[in-house]
Amino acid sequence: MGGKFIIMGGAPLEGEVSANGAKNSALPIMAAALLAKGKSVLYGIPRLRDVMVMKKVLECLGAKVNYNGRCMEIDATRLNNHKVPPDLTRKLRASNLVMGALLARLRKVTAAYPGGCDIGSRPIDLHLKGFQLLGAEVEEKGGYIHAELKNPPVGSEIYLDYPSVGATENIMLAAVFSRGKTVIRNAAREPEIIDLQNFLNKLGAKVRGAGMGTIVIEGVEELKETEHEIIPDRIEAATLLVAGAITGGRVKVNNIIPEHMEAVIVKLREAGVEVAVQHNSIEVTCDETIGAVNIKTLPYPGFPTDMQPQMMALMSLAEGTSIISETIFENRFKHALELNRMGADITVEGRIAVVKGVPKLSGTFVEATDLRAGAALILAGLAAEDITVVENIRHIDRGYEDIDLKLRALGAKIVRVDG
Repeated sequence: MGGKFIIMGGAPLEGEVSANGAKNSALPIMAAALLAKGKSVLYGIPRLRDVMVMKKVLECLGAKVNYNGRCMEIDATRLNNHKVPPDLTRKLRASNLVMGALLARLRKVTAAYPGGCDIGSRPIDLHLKGFQLLGAEVEEKGGYIHAELKNPPVGSEIYLDYPSVGATENIMLAAVFSRGKTVIRNAAREPEIIDLQNFLNKLGAKVRGAGMGTIVIEGVEELKETEHEIIPDRIEAATLLVAGAITGGRVKVNNIIPEHMEAVIVKLREAGVEVAVQHNSIEVTCDETIGAVNIKTLPYPGFPTDMQPQMMALMSLAEGTSIISETIFENRFKHALELNRMGADITVEGRIAVVKGVPKLSGTFVEATDLRAGAALILAGLAAEDITVVENIRHIDRGYEDIDLKLRALGAKIVRVDG
């Protein structure tokens, strides 16, 4: 179940492709559109499984959603349902982002605990703490969360024990209509947070500080219609660049914001990959042996956890030994076992992986256990000898739109088999 990719490896990738809009920006902005009594027109929305699930969530809550090409129109004028469907919540972790919007707009929300990739515990206690500090009563019972504002929300000082992206976004949405000023300290600094702030301000909200660690929201009474273009997907772009590097090719990725990818650029250069950065594109060239580098995942602007599996695939063919430390999610090394099936030499102990580079990888049957693990296995398959079959690719479709078509445009021999 879940389909598979069949990959004949060994061909250096060459050419140009463009990155799509960022999934991790599109989902919170879709949720934020629920705040406006009117139409939000969003451009650059990628056609992904996660986006389609979020579309269903919005429709179940009473919003009208039209999605053509990469343009999505969301009209939340008749938003009327505060209960998030549990079957959809369990399919998509980001569905919890509608909680803040519903709390702000309807003053109450009921939702089941969210699902998504099984890469470790991602508790939402920081989200709920933020709601409570805004004045909401929160009850957790029978696998459901119910939050309600009995009185109008009041601005508050909220300190996050950890710079959680989801908690930062959810609290931003919940605080938009609060009386007075809400300050989120130790907020996440990801580019997607800045994109959300920009969208909210186009709607008429008063938000500042995104990207700086302290976000200030001054409450307003209502929001208006607007249009907005989603920022490019830095993780998709970085994955495609690593595809060029791991195959010893030359790949240029357009429609990107290079400043968002500095941590990845630094590590690729450290590994001996030639990286040419232009205004809105990056080109990698790799005709030398890859060198081992150590990687430690950290909240932005540190090295992104969403690129750790792909870099592990690259390091499995490096000369020397790499140490990869995963500080964000405790269960994000499942791809190491699959890479070892292909001939990699990776030892995992807790949150540390020791990757001893090998001369070559060999194709075999492997399984995508989560979204980014699946991307790593595709990359390994592109570099491996013989045929690699990556099974259960439904995970990959959650975050990469037509990745097989983009890779084929670069010369990859990859075929999708649905099933």
